[in-house]
Amino acid sequence: MTKHLYYSLIPEALIASMLTPEQFGQYYATGHKYKSKGQALFFEVDPSYRHQYLSIDEALARCVSKADGSPKNSVYISMYRVLEHLPVGALGKLYLSAAKGATLALSRSEAIPQPAAEMHLYQNLTPINSLVVSGLGPETYWADVTVKSSNLFRFPGLCFLELELGTLAQDPESGRDDDLPYPFMPHLREALTAVMPGGKRTKLVQRVHSPVFLYRMVKGGFYVGVGDDLAYYPMPSHEVLSRDHNLWWRMANL
Repeated sequence: MTKHLYYSLIPEALIASMLTPEQFGQYYATGHKYKSKGQALFFEVDPSYRHQYLSIDEALARCVSKADGSPKNSVYISMYRVLEHLPVGALGKLYLSAAKGATLALSRSEAIPQPAAEMHLYQNLTPINSLVVSGLGPETYWADVTVKSSNLFRFPGLCFLELELGTLAQDPESGRDDDLPYPFMPHLREALTAVMPGGKRTKLVQRVHSPVFLYRMVKGGFYVGVGDDLAYYPMPSHEVLSRDHNLWWRMANL
């Protein structure tokens, strides 16, 4: 059986498996024995990639079929400081699994879109779980906390996504929030006001935030950057998801 390498974002981990991406998404989101349910996001990693920090060969050697011939579900290689040791070039498709196991594959875009002149809400997935607002577009925001940090700290890499703000993106004080499912709305409005033109570059909304989010609230897509390289994985529109990926879309919104 073919052996795969997967880089999980919830939680951060590098995993060897004999399951295909769709099978792994089902397994990782629902489990087998305890029937747990949970959102899962993971990249497929080039199986030829190696780094001295990561015991990939040892893990692959342990990734063998069970006595009954069934495939090995997972062998954990690392659950700490994984992203900084994975170049963007080693990452393949990004897979989004709904809590009940249906999995959607996203391909990397050749270009990163130009952002609108508005405010943004970013959910950091790894190496930190935080929620921030910013007047910076995704590419500039990433650079501001990694390669060209304006802070006293910097991250070696970052994986994050942008979430919908609706009319709050232009008018945080008076914009309607009817369709926004965030339970911290007064604080969100206050934070957005702080990053309006002439204000701060970014502001924390929640220092430690649950990595779980609603797929329907993804705006644009997902970003992953290590070193000087940033990759963008666009999220299909709601119309495309409903038409072409109806099962996943229905399960993702349960």
